[in-house]
Amino acid sequence: MTSSFVKDLTPGLIEWRRSLHALPELGFMEYITTYRIGKELEALGFKLFVGKEALDEESRMGIPPESDLLAHELKALNWGVEESWLDKMRGGNTGLVAIWDTGKEGDHVGFRFDIDALPINESLNSNHFPAKHQFVSKELNVMHACGHDGHTTIGLGAAQYIAAHNDQLKGSFTLLFQPAEEGGRGARAMVAKGWLDDVDYFYSGHIGIQTLPIGTIAATTPGFLASTKYNAYFKGVASHAGMNPELGKNALLAATTAANNLYAIPRHHDGVTRVNVGRLVAGSGRNIIPEDSYMEIEVRGETVEIAEYMAEKATRILQAAADMHDVICTIEPVGLTEVVVCNEELIPKITEWCAESEYVKEVLPSVTVSGSEDVSLMMNRVQQHGGKATYMLFGTKLDHPHHHPEFDFQEEVLLVAVDTFISIINGGSRFN
Repeated sequence: MTSSFVKDLTPGLIEWRRSLHALPELGFMEYITTYRIGKELEALGFKLFVGKEALDEESRMGIPPESDLLAHELKALNWGVEESWLDKMRGGNTGLVAIWDTGKEGDHVGFRFDIDALPINESLNSNHFPAKHQFVSKELNVMHACGHDGHTTIGLGAAQYIAAHNDQLKGSFTLLFQPAEEGGRGARAMVAKGWLDDVDYFYSGHIGIQTLPIGTIAATTPGFLASTKYNAYFKGVASHAGMNPELGKNALLAATTAANNLYAIPRHHDGVTRVNVGRLVAGSGRNIIPEDSYMEIEVRGETVEIAEYMAEKATRILQAAADMHDVICTIEPVGLTEVVVCNEELIPKITEWCAESEYVKEVLPSVTVSGSEDVSLMMNRVQQHGGKATYMLFGTKLDHPHHHPEFDFQEEVLLVAVDTFISIINGGSRFN
């Protein structure tokens, strides 16, 4: 029975989750994480495509500075990542794809598990579960504050089931351990490699997002917004602020003018819009006209048309603010997500397959969410080629929201999610 398999797997799942949580890595710098996942899957017998084999390099967005990449590559070597593995990942080509072919005719089923962390400094508050149990992040200003340590763990659990039950399964399975989900940067590079082009059924999901009881899952998730992420660079002219202010061209004022006006974009009557200025860095001293400024922004919309409306307004405002202050503005798109439309015909199937689960207590047809997810690019590619796709939620209590220094989830959700994927794997083998 699958319940005994999950029960036996539980200590390993908890250990994996906690060790991943303690060693988080930012997008396109998940060198150690990719290696650890890969070695586990290699031992199970999966066919692996690592780094540059799994990604289309030119399709990546928002690649970290070369200095950061080199520093993390050296750190990975010192940690113990084999040179042959690192060579496949150098230059920010992290993540992997694992293939399992049962050798029997059947559907091609795909799964996505995201592996990156966030630039957040984790709380050391004694009431914070990871701190209390001594698996808090060891990396300053890097934290798994969105549950991706759990998602990776769930993927490893599903992989172990596939490898152990090949005789009972049919078809083939593609597991994508995706880098750089945060900021909508990594899925595009995997999609461009063609992994989703002949997938019949595709499943992914998220821990939390909304507080739901342990054992409750949602089969579909309407509400994700299309989004575009930008870095904006303003280049002015430095000058002495007291003696020659008229000779300066103030890049800081251009950026703040843009920031204020971005929030003034009129909302759209056809649906939800969002805008956020998440970071602004400028200036070098109190008596120096700022020569440079840098902004990180994002816009979102409920539909493709609304997202395009927000993107057009945002880029126009950035350029207009630069013109107003006579500085140069360079706008760099660094992330992209699309609208998600789950295939509702999968709801009764998931409900049926999970009916005998010891861990899944309730399957909700749908739970409306917000935010954005670059898994949307994968789902849309599957659907464009005639396949079906959905994105699920796995319930847990949330004392703090995602992207918070004290974010955490109930570890029991790992068992629920793994058993959900096992139910789908088994059910899919009976689909026809």
